[in-house]
Amino acid sequence: MATIQIFGVKNSAGTRAAERFFKERRVPIQMVDLKKKAIAAGEIRRFVDRFGWEGLLDPQGKAYIDGGFEYLKLSEAELMERIGREPLLLRLPLVRAGKLVSAGHDEGSWKAMLNTP
Repeated sequence: MATIQIFGVKNSAGTRAAERFFKERRVPIQMVDLKKKAIAAGEIRRFVDRFGWEGLLDPQGKAYIDGGFEYLKLSEAELMERIGREPLLLRLPLVRAGKLVSAGHDEGSWKAMLNTP
């Protein structure tokens, strides 16, 4: 089984759910707290390639609404810089197991990750 990486923040219900899901199944995880360490550009690219920015950003999130993102037209570089400062713009958690990725609370994807070699 591939190593499971969870990118999220400790006070996110979705991040806690992902941690609990894998721990209950005794799957080792690597937790990356995005409040302490920004996600690398290459890492976020994997998720953008899979979901696009529309699928990765959380339009119902407080950070998105308060930041006025529904009205802003930002370049990819500007989006990356904003996400580095405010990870709650993303649909958390971001979970990766090898080439499989998921965004948000998605137990179906997490189960599929358990079955990958």
